[in-house]
Amino acid sequence: MKIITRKENMVYRELKYMQMDMNTAVSEEMLRRNLDLPEHEYHEIALNLERKGLVSRDNGKIQAENLDEEIKVMETQSEVRKAELNHVEEEALRLIEEISADGAVPRYILEGHLLYGPLKLSTRRMYSIIVSLENKGLIRRTLRDDGEYYLISEPQASK
Repeated sequence: MKIITRKENMVYRELKYMQMDMNTAVSEEMLRRNLDLPEHEYHEIALNLERKGLVSRDNGKIQAENLDEEIKVMETQSEVRKAELNHVEEEALRLIEEISADGAVPRYILEGHLLYGPLKLSTRRMYSIIVSLENKGLIRRTLRDDGEYYLISEPQASK
C-alpha cells in the first residue's frame, strides 16, 4: 500500500486518465498544463510519485506504474510521514516475529534484517524504528551472556 498526499493523488489520477486516452506515456509539459500547477510544485510532486514507485519518467515523458496498487490518501505531507512510519513499524514487528527463535532476536541479526532485508532502512531510520517499538512496549531489550537481544513483549491489556 502506498500513502500519498491529496495533490499527489490528483496528479496520479489525471496521469492515469490521460494515459488511458492516449495509450502511451504522457508528455510532462502537457500533464502540468492540464493540471494548471506551477512548475516547481509539479516537479516536486512528480519526484515524490517517482520515489514511491507510482510513476516513471524518461525524456520528458511520464507514465503511471503499478495501476493496481492500493493507495491511501492523506491531507498533508506530515500525515503521510506519520502513516508511513506506522506502516514501517508494523512491517518491522512482523519481521521480528518471523526471525525470532523463542521470541528473542540477537541485536545484530535484527539490525541486519532491517538494514539489508526487505525494508532496506537507513541506519538512522532503523534505530528510530527500534526505539519507537521499545517506547510503545512492543519489544524490549535484554542482555544475555552472549550479547544483546530484543524480546517481543506480550500484548498488554488496555487500561
